[in-house]
Amino acid sequence: MSPEAQSVPITLTLNGKSQSASVQPGLLLADFLRDSLLMTGTKVGCETGQCGACTVLLNGTSIKSCAVLAVQANGQAVTTIEGLSVDGAFSPIQQQLWEMHAVQCGYCTPGMVMCLTDLLQQNSQPSEAEIRQWLDGIMCRCGVYQNAIRAVQAVASPAGAGGR
Repeated sequence: MSPEAQSVPITLTLNGKSQSASVQPGLLLADFLRDSLLMTGTKVGCETGQCGACTVLLNGTSIKSCAVLAVQANGQAVTTIEGLSVDGAFSPIQQQLWEMHAVQCGYCTPGMVMCLTDLLQQNSQPSEAEIRQWLDGIMCRCGVYQNAIRAVQAVASPAGAGGR
């Protein structure tokens, strides 16, 4: 049987736009996003779901895309880091991460942004303990966690940047 015959047709909404493709049943969502749809903001780090660099939103919930098959996203809405900006402007959490110096090498940044976006959508006023719990799934070798906490607090504060 040819590889094409083994392909599975899928359709998903990527950053608000419908996308259709045929994929191999074992293709990881992270690889599909990067290699087929050219969403290279989604990083692949450990490929075991431990580092969080590949975090995207699936129907609004943060997931590690290296732990999900592309076929599992069929009929779903996927948001990548490329889908957060509006008219080229940073989202509030992206802006605050930048202003609070919570971006260094940038490898974990897309995953961190997606994770914290989910947190702020679920809880617009998270405590420091809640922020730390959400950051627990993101491995940052540069160690910007304290600045990331400050960034979330700035977005969450009444005088802060506000949410979407």
